Amino acid sequence: MMNYTDQGAKDTRSGFGAGLSELGEKNPNVVALCADLTGSLKMNAFADAHPDRFYQVGIAEANMMGIAAGLTIGGKIPFTGTFANFSTGRVYDQIRQSIAYSGKNVKICASHSGLTLGEDGATHQILEDIGLMKMLPGMTVINTCDFNQTKAATIAIAEHDGPVYLRFGRPKVPNFTPADQKFEIGKAILLEEGSDVTIAATGHLVWKALEAAAKLAAEGISAEVLNYHTIKPLDEEALLKSLAKTGALVSAEEHQMAGGLGESLAGVLARKHPAPQEFVAVNDSFGESGKPEELLLKYGLSTEAIYEAAKAAIARK
Repeated sequence: MMNYTDQGAKDTRSGFGAGLSELGEKNPNVVALCADLTGSLKMNAFADAHPDRFYQVGIAEANMMGIAAGLTIGGKIPFTGTFANFSTGRVYDQIRQSIAYSGKNVKICASHSGLTLGEDGATHQILEDIGLMKMLPGMTVINTCDFNQTKAATIAIAEHDGPVYLRFGRPKVPNFTPADQKFEIGKAILLEEGSDVTIAATGHLVWKALEAAAKLAAEGISAEVLNYHTIKPLDEEALLKSLAKTGALVSAEEHQMAGGLGESLAGVLARKHPAPQEFVAVNDSFGESGKPEELLLKYGLSTEAIYEAAKAAIARK
């Protein structure tokens, strides 16, 4: 039985915009930079309220990262905003050399990630960004599941000292986490308790994991659901505690199987608690143009796919 209800579909990028706007009022050191996508990143409210703290750099993402790194030297907390593809793949060298290497306090905020970018197609649907960013020493990697959590994460990362990659999306998705829930970086959230299989999900697939758990429950299968909003640092303790009960794992993410949450979790299994694991992720493929839900279905990132993976993981125990 699902213990969470959809409070109304909202896009996670609007959660970022709301969090940034609130930060603007609370913290005068927060500044924002955007690469010609202010509306798409929902940064308008911040830009209108604080024009002296908003920098429109144009279609010059590499330059934006360099400027952001420089602003930290004066004590500012820069939030950069553009699509996930342009926030990582296009500017990886600048992030590595100017931000990560020296531990600059830059918050890299990335919208339109994964297949759910939809009609813009494969060139924009980056599915490698979590892997790229988690490999950088000292980089915190966060992938939120709904509007409320994205807003809370945006506010929380301003208090964290060091570079952060915050990943969110374009489509309207169920908004189900409590509006007042404290966001703790590096702490997975137990959404449903179970005893037969652990489903560890991140981003847009968290809600689908809950749906899959409800479907399994209807058949008498008890699934534990963990919301892994933080991929790095990884909450190993939450995983091991869950696996001690269930003995089987499904990882679910809107990302390549290679380099994503599933691989990080598999590393924990290999080192500390060998157990069967099934992966719900894109399998070595680029995306394509299409409607978000249709793409998730085609590439095996659906409620049904998580349900089937859970049964497969249990069968391997």
